[in-house]
Amino acid sequence: MTEPETRTHTVEADGATVHYDVRDAQTGGAGDGAGEPVLLLIGSPMDATGFRTLASYFPDRTVVTYDPRAAGRSVRTDGAAETTPEEHAEDLRLVIEALGAGPVDLFASSGGAVNALALVARHPGLVRTLVAHEPPTAQVLPDREAALAICADIHATYLREGTGPAMAKFIATVSRKGPFSDAWREEPAPSPADFGLPTEDDGSRDDPLLGQNMLGCTAFRPDFAALRDASTRIVIAAGKESEGEFAARAAAEVASSLGTPLAVFPSHHGGFLGGEFGQQGAPAEFAEALREVLAASD
Repeated sequence: MTEPETRTHTVEADGATVHYDVRDAQTGGAGDGAGEPVLLLIGSPMDATGFRTLASYFPDRTVVTYDPRAAGRSVRTDGAAETTPEEHAEDLRLVIEALGAGPVDLFASSGGAVNALALVARHPGLVRTLVAHEPPTAQVLPDREAALAICADIHATYLREGTGPAMAKFIATVSRKGPFSDAWREEPAPSPADFGLPTEDDGSRDDPLLGQNMLGCTAFRPDFAALRDASTRIVIAAGKESEGEFAARAAAEVASSLGTPLAVFPSHHGGFLGGEFGQQGAPAEFAEALREVLAASD
């Protein structure tokens, strides 16, 4: 087999220049993916670098990754302080249409899963199969009021105190098992030092997670009527080790609202990671599970 060639392209969106990468399928070997849809791998605010390991398990497919607006190489050109799932959805539409390859298969993780649900509700003809892995939409949770308030507090903490205190709250929130208490404000704030995070505020406020995407992502409510009517096959997934956590609970609620079973994938929220950002999942097993789900669309 030949080594996959990677080409970088851009699309001009409203308020941002969006970068995406195309990795051509390897040819000449068993399992040549000729005829298979393009496989688009997305996160948010995680950029294309987070999918290097997962992409390597699909050498027979043309794989596309991208940097969401305000993350990685895709800088905002309008100076806006926050990004919405609807904006991300339109950016994804532009990327898919620029590929000119027909409907894609789409694996979307975390905030990317929220954005992908917004995309499919608006433009179902662009996606053959969507695998939405742990979309952290607080709107669907039974404890939505507490969850939304906690997310708003994380964002406010970031604006007021900087990255360390806000990220400590974020980590404690996403790793918590079970519903959020209405008395969450009475709980002591976690210390940034306990997570190896900076305790001093460096004054920056350009974090794509805590600043740009925190509010829009978690407050997004999927258009379930549009999603149920969509031609796209939609699979909602969560990691086996994530059971009881914020994003996995949201995934279960989204699947229930769509009337579909929740697909349980190996590992945790970042189960596809192979050392990116210092995190390790079970990428080989994760990729196998994803391949099986996508094959069911054939």
